[in-house]
Amino acid sequence: MRRFRNWILIPALIVAAIWFGLTIWVEKEGPARKWELVAVNIEGAAVVVFDPDPIYNLDEQVCKSFATALTKNGWQVTIATVAAARSIDASYDLYVLCANTYNWAPDRSIVEYIKSTLPNNKPVVAITLGAGSTKQSQRKLEELIRRKGSRLIASGSYWLWRPNAEEKTKRSNVEVAVEGVYNWADSITRSLQAATRRFARNQIHYHLR
Repeated sequence: MRRFRNWILIPALIVAAIWFGLTIWVEKEGPARKWELVAVNIEGAAVVVFDPDPIYNLDEQVCKSFATALTKNGWQVTIATVAAARSIDASYDLYVLCANTYNWAPDRSIVEYIKSTLPNNKPVVAITLGAGSTKQSQRKLEELIRRKGSRLIASGSYWLWRPNAEEKTKRSNVEVAVEGVYNWADSITRSLQAATRRFARNQIHYHLR
């Protein structure tokens, strides 16, 4: 009986040790990197923040796709890893936060960025990435943003393995995610611009009264 328990216990301990080591490795904050995308007619300024996964670069591809859609609609965009974003001394009209999912929770680096650096009362878009199960991680990310006092205006999840569109399963899932993020970002920016125009018209009407 004791020998049987050892046969069960030893492999379980080995698996737990590997899992613990892997978690520490993937959660380690990535290098400081930053990209600038410049628009011709500037409608606003946005920052897209993520901490790069050391294995897959879905996060970087998604963030660049989101930023490209913003730039197309007249936004000046800074894409930055968490290590670079913490040292940026600027205020933005829109914050886009992209979190990888590890152990059913948003990655530690983006969580710490929200707690220490994200301004209060700013519009935020949340992106949750994962292999396929992101519901719990997305909920935690949204709650964290709201507790910070920021205004969550949109939240979405995209996956590495789970189909991002059931009707497009013959295409690369990453490609579908990147395309979906672009279209989503385009829709968000158009909504923001429409809201800004309505606000401007209301202000003009108020002063003319």
